[in-house]
Amino acid sequence: MMNVELESMAIEMPVVDGHPNREPFRGVLTIVDQPSDKPPAGARGHRVLLTRAAAEAALPSLLGMALDYSPSLDRHDTRRKVGVITRAEITGRNLELSGYLFAKDFPEIVREIARSGSANRGELMLSTLGMSYELADASVADIRASVWTLTRVTFTGAAILRRDKAAYRQTWIALGE
Repeated sequence: MMNVELESMAIEMPVVDGHPNREPFRGVLTIVDQPSDKPPAGARGHRVLLTRAAAEAALPSLLGMALDYSPSLDRHDTRRKVGVITRAEITGRNLELSGYLFAKDFPEIVREIARSGSANRGELMLSTLGMSYELADASVADIRASVWTLTRVTFTGAAILRRDKAAYRQTWIALGE
């Protein structure tokens, strides 16, 4: 028997058929209760572990936040907002997101995501693109630890990156709902 836990929050957007600036996306932002594969920016060289409790408490802070990217797809660029997050949920260990990309304003990122691979829910992505979270007000259980355990966070957005540049290599992003 398998236990599946699900925590979910969403902003309901009105349906607008054929909206030229609203392309749906979905993906995995991070993995909870698992150390990052490499240190994220801002962690002073430490790998991090986002606890499930911290992620669950911070889910509301993700809604309405922006999705950004840099043209080189190797870093965050908080001034290049290319989408909005409308749903965040924890399924198993995956913190999953969905929302809309500003397709008319940023057609190049929509094309890049379309080229990067396809997604099947529940399967590890073969995509070349992933995501990374942006935080403020993070609390670390022990700053002397080799892996920082994040016990409280406020999400301020997310970024689209090449998977090899993301702190968690199992993240992904794809077009569609």
